[in-house]
Amino acid sequence: MGILQLLTESRQSFSRSPLLQNLARGAGIAFLVQVSGVGLTYIVQIFLARWLGTAEFGIYEYVVSWTLLLAIFGGLGLPTAVLRFISQYQVTQQWQQLTGLIRGTWRLTGVISLALSLGTTLLILTFQNSSWIYYKPLLIGVWMVPLIALVQLQAEMARAFNKIILAYAPFRLIEPCLVLLGAFILWKINSGLTSEGVLSLSVFSLIIIVGIQWYLLQHQFKREYQPATPDYQTIEWLRVAFPLLLQGVFFIVLNQTDILMIGTIISPEAVGIYSAAAKTSVWVTFVLQAVNTVVAPVFTTLYTQNDRSGLQSLVGTVAHWIFWPSLLLSIAIIAFANPILGLFGSEFVVARLPMTILILGQLVNVGSGSVGYLMVMTGHQNQSAMIFGCSAITNVILNAITIPLFGIVGAAISTALTMAMWNIFLHVLVVRYLNVYPSIIYAILPKSHPD
Repeated sequence: MGILQLLTESRQSFSRSPLLQNLARGAGIAFLVQVSGVGLTYIVQIFLARWLGTAEFGIYEYVVSWTLLLAIFGGLGLPTAVLRFISQYQVTQQWQQLTGLIRGTWRLTGVISLALSLGTTLLILTFQNSSWIYYKPLLIGVWMVPLIALVQLQAEMARAFNKIILAYAPFRLIEPCLVLLGAFILWKINSGLTSEGVLSLSVFSLIIIVGIQWYLLQHQFKREYQPATPDYQTIEWLRVAFPLLLQGVFFIVLNQTDILMIGTIISPEAVGIYSAAAKTSVWVTFVLQAVNTVVAPVFTTLYTQNDRSGLQSLVGTVAHWIFWPSLLLSIAIIAFANPILGLFGSEFVVARLPMTILILGQLVNVGSGSVGYLMVMTGHQNQSAMIFGCSAITNVILNAITIPLFGIVGAAISTALTMAMWNIFLHVLVVRYLNVYPSIIYAILPKSHPD
């Protein structure tokens, strides 16, 4: 059976299934938001790279990498836990627990992440010299941590209630616009731009985003759900969230180790050049991210209802949605690598080889299907956390070996290899624990799952 025939049959099954029709509509909205957000963020990065130069742009990216890592600790793994519990509470109609979840996790995230920012600031002031190149930028950037943690939590809340635009538009559309506008004004006024100025703009814009997103969330909840007396199941939430925290930390380590180690071992200029390659390669995954935005809560619903055949049908359909557009996009990016990277500046074209290597790793990622969310949303977060942990350690070791030997090409090789490794291992676990087959390979075979 050919691929075209499979896709034709898939489209016919979509028209017969209300669930898939709703998912297709939701995925379309998520796709538009993701494309707009990724595109806008990419444009902002291009302007920042041109206005800052490779060294200051590298410093900015280095600090942002640290803030993303610290924000995962500040979130305690609660964003992903909230996505799962809201879906679960809706199915079981546990409205008191739902109300307590929304209120309690927000307060807990705010307190912990603020304490983390304060503690990190004290550590920098105590143990680092002011002559360190990252000293002042880190002192500013660390206060993005509680804001990023709250934005991530609120996004997952909105996403669980199928408010896709509310989940992602504030952070992915409004925030980049605010940063770009502020950076342009500073660049014009000062005839130049520094990483410290851009980081300050990021903090200010995130404060606005957190406030807007929270206000709109509360308005939506009050309109659609009758508030009940809150029941705070904090221990249960944290018990589920802890392995998710570990998984989130490991995942960020997997995604940021290359940048952090390049900045430490080589130079800020190398970070800037490599960041252009990394951000361009991420374009390959935006279809995966868009589809996961919609289908992740449905994984929990089907699993809770013990509808295993429905789950298999869904992941097989999703595999087609994800892989083919991503493959075409990969080919296009590699073919036009020089003009694309040249948008950042002529000095960034040397990142073509690292970018190509990273894209190959991303193709394994999208080809494996929604393996990460399948594990988490069905209660198998402990097993997936172990995979991410082993992969993160492997990634650090490989980067420590390859970066001194091969520079940014070594970082790309290490990152692509570990990305392929954790996706393949997670696919094995999904098959073992859920008895479903999420990869594109199984989706295109005549028999993609056991009878």
